[in-house]
Amino acid sequence: MSATPSIRIGVDVGGTFTDFLVVHEDGTRLVHKTSSIPSDPSTAVVKGLTEIAERRGETLTGLLAQVHTIVHGTTVTTNALLTRTGAKTGLLTTEGFRDVLQMRDGTREDAYDNRLTPRRSCPGRCAAVGGRLDHEGTEVTPLATDDVRAAAELFRREGVEAVAVSFMHSHAGDEHERQAADILAAELPGVYLTRSSELLPQVRYYDRTSTAVLNSYAGPIITRYLRVLTEALDAAGFTGILLLMQSNGGVATPDELARRAALSLLSGPASGPTAGLLEVAPHGWDRCLTVDMGGTSFDAAVVNDGRPLVMTDGQIDRGRIALPMVDIHTIGAGGGSIAYVDEGGLLRVGPESAGAVPGPACYGRGGTRATVTDADVVLGYVDPASFLGGDIPLDREASIEAIRRDVAEPLGISVEEAAAGIYDVVNVGMAAGVREITVRRGLDARDFPIVVAGGAGPVHAAAIARELEIPVLVTPRESSIFCAAGMLVCDFQHDFVQSHKAELAALDTGELLGIWHDMAMRGRKILAEEGVADTEVTLQPSLDMRYRGQWYEINVPLDPSSLDGVDLADVAERFHAMHDTLFGYRSPDMPIDVLNIRLSVVGTTPKPRLDSAVVPTGDGTGRIGTRPIWSVLHRTMVEAAVYDGHGLGVGAHLEGPAIIELGTSSVVVPDEFAVEVDDRGSFVLRYRPAAS
Repeated sequence: MSATPSIRIGVDVGGTFTDFLVVHEDGTRLVHKTSSIPSDPSTAVVKGLTEIAERRGETLTGLLAQVHTIVHGTTVTTNALLTRTGAKTGLLTTEGFRDVLQMRDGTREDAYDNRLTPRRSCPGRCAAVGGRLDHEGTEVTPLATDDVRAAAELFRREGVEAVAVSFMHSHAGDEHERQAADILAAELPGVYLTRSSELLPQVRYYDRTSTAVLNSYAGPIITRYLRVLTEALDAAGFTGILLLMQSNGGVATPDELARRAALSLLSGPASGPTAGLLEVAPHGWDRCLTVDMGGTSFDAAVVNDGRPLVMTDGQIDRGRIALPMVDIHTIGAGGGSIAYVDEGGLLRVGPESAGAVPGPACYGRGGTRATVTDADVVLGYVDPASFLGGDIPLDREASIEAIRRDVAEPLGISVEEAAAGIYDVVNVGMAAGVREITVRRGLDARDFPIVVAGGAGPVHAAAIARELEIPVLVTPRESSIFCAAGMLVCDFQHDFVQSHKAELAALDTGELLGIWHDMAMRGRKILAEEGVADTEVTLQPSLDMRYRGQWYEINVPLDPSSLDGVDLADVAERFHAMHDTLFGYRSPDMPIDVLNIRLSVVGTTPKPRLDSAVVPTGDGTGRIGTRPIWSVLHRTMVEAAVYDGHGLGVGAHLEGPAIIELGTSSVVVPDEFAVEVDDRGSFVLRYRPAAS
């Protein structure tokens, strides 16, 4: 046993499986998956660690004694929000704005859907109190402290677990929110509190209020989860570092994430873009699309100019969250997505999922409805005997029966044609998801290689690339646990924002530098508490800007050198160029307004080796036989070569149609595709359509 802990473990809790990547100091890796336990995700984490220890021939305590860091992404708060099982939350607002969550920002949620019912808001109770600041933060009416105490009594009677405090114009002056929070803390000891002015001090009252409410709604959930998880790890002898993935693409300590709970929403897939850049960088690319298809969902994200694209106007369950988050487009398309024929006789796939329990029909766990995984089995893409290394043998006959009953007979077609239809429909839906995230950014998907992730991703990625005319795909060997791997290479990151409305040309650069300096000081303090040396801190400034009169602003990243001196002409040109990319035009004569000042404070974490040389475990050719698979090109079953991916070393080359088995996934190489193993051991597929 190593005297100094040297193992790092990435853990990603998904809807169907919980993924693990164990990395030693020398780059040796171990991949493991275990079934998720939705009722208590922390149990699946400990269960998976125990199974890893058993695979290594040691006890859980013995394994954890060698572990330096565990980085964990969780869906516990996302699931709580989607299922409306979060904490009972109270909202304290300014008098006259009690219905802010219902009124939103005064616009329709969907301008073209006049039948869309309003979203039911999260708070169990809302109370409004007297007191008012103007838009510059100057007190107009003192805070009615008696109203705050009356609200506290109301919340107590209602059994509220968390409270969000959000007052008008508190981004410009937070004194009223501080007073109210102090009273609530004294009157309601133990209740989770969020001050909007502390969490998100920026303009737009609805955005700020909604974000604060989501933070309080998720706060007690993530706090309880982290307490249970840390207690379980402590009991097993873990003395290393536990870090949590944030939705902004960085990591944080449990204490910091519990305080800013909204950043745990969508934390699982947020590491994917960082890992994607790591895969394509050796090929000279600083851009890529990452697609992650798991058991219940499909996530797509974009990396451009060396960094993941970030949004500050996200939606989760139709609720606005304005904290910086990696821009991930998610649709209900996964291996467990259920296929059916609707009343109009059309084939539909998802968003309803069979999940982990009962799962697809082929799992033999009680599921009887046809799913995408069942279609993959029928089409020969997934080998029933080797699924997850043989740990979960699949029942092909159950897949055939489910597809026959649910799809083939209602449509009057064969089982193979029905399975192919399921495959095509889900692929077209995922391709549309990729278009959504690229087109609205003014980007052409064909300019980006795809990095493929998820257990089901490599089975479907080539079909998605064909649909989008994308010529290159990169499938890592650990694609099935890709986000778990990405977590191990993510840095600490804390984002700060301060509203500051001014015309860019007249911006007081001294005041701007002072605001950035204050943000940097606060960020360095947090990172120091997280154990990051000051020499490992980097700063990324940006500004939210818009042409005068526009409704929405865009975030423009600036060079870090701007922190020493701002070139306003350069800032203006960056804005014009980004506006042209997004909207197809620029207006250089229009005044530019600055709305928000932002700073990302990043603390570099030690990185494990994820690029160790790949040595074939077989004879170097990797071919283990053939089997029939569905050809999308020829619309029939064809014989395809089958390869053991672990027997294919660096430089190996093969042509489709073929299947590469990896134990935890299968790489489908269709007709018109060729694949080569790169220096990282990843499978690089290239699309070469035949001339028509």
